[in-house]
Amino acid sequence: MKDFAAIDFETANSCRSSVCSVGLIIVRNGEITDRLYSLIHPEPNFYNYHNVMVHGLTDRDTVDAPIFPEVWNQMEPLIKDLPLVAHNSSFDESCLKAVFKVYQMDYPDYTFYCTCKASRKKFGKELPNHQLQTVALRCGYNLKEHHHALADAEACAWIARETL
Repeated sequence: MKDFAAIDFETANSCRSSVCSVGLIIVRNGEITDRLYSLIHPEPNFYNYHNVMVHGLTDRDTVDAPIFPEVWNQMEPLIKDLPLVAHNSSFDESCLKAVFKVYQMDYPDYTFYCTCKASRKKFGKELPNHQLQTVALRCGYNLKEHHHALADAEACAWIARETL
């Protein structure tokens, strides 16, 4: 796969619609052509301790952030008809569907590919685990800011270029 969009969401709480940041990497002809990162005012707007400990974002970071539809209006033209790629894609796909539903937006039937599944298939027991940072390093990307949505999306793009 040479053309795709790697996407990663972070959430404020256990509700999948509570996306509080998004990272998007556009790959065309195997090369990264665009990057987009945005904080998002989550819905519902509260932060769980566990989520904050994972990504470090709090209400202070997103209090003045745009709501999801405003962010998506910037992202959608970049994605166009590209397939979406995510590590553990079921999470990111469920976040996208949930936030579309909250804002009563028509959900395009995006095609998602999972780099975690692809990694298991390609690398098998060669790796000690198939966590994002482990697989990214195997594919030549040193993920220094794990759980920053843009860094995670870029790591995913590196993995996708090797495994999909």
